[in-house]
Amino acid sequence: AMEKQMRAEREKREAILRAEGQKNAAILEAEGLKQAAILNAEATKEAAIREAEGTKQATILKAEGESQATLLFQRAYADSLIMIREAAVDQNVLAIKSLEAIKDLSNGTATKLIIPTDLAGIGGTLAALKEAANIIPTETK
Repeated sequence: AMEKQMRAEREKREAILRAEGQKNAAILEAEGLKQAAILNAEATKEAAIREAEGTKQATILKAEGESQATLLFQRAYADSLIMIREAAVDQNVLAIKSLEAIKDLSNGTATKLIIPTDLAGIGGTLAALKEAANIIPTETK
């Protein structure tokens, strides 16, 4: 009877130890899954932050590039105006440039041209229009 009782006691301890082992294993597995989920979430967050920072930096660099391009264009335009002023352009050069501008305008798709009369006087404008009208038919042939 004592032997049966000792065997029962051992089996009981064995069952308790086995149950505790399974319990600990389940707890450790759950903690591992939890830790993995946390690390995955942190990695996703970090990737999103870095991607946003990259997009931000790219946008800033693009805007700075466009700003520099605009500034360079404006400087070149200002320099060209200074060069024209320093060239001391006379009326003959202005008349030739007016004809070239009218010729370029007449090659466009516009159906009406508005030319200021103070440009070279009304007579000069009419002469320029006549010259432009004479140029157009010969170029289209």
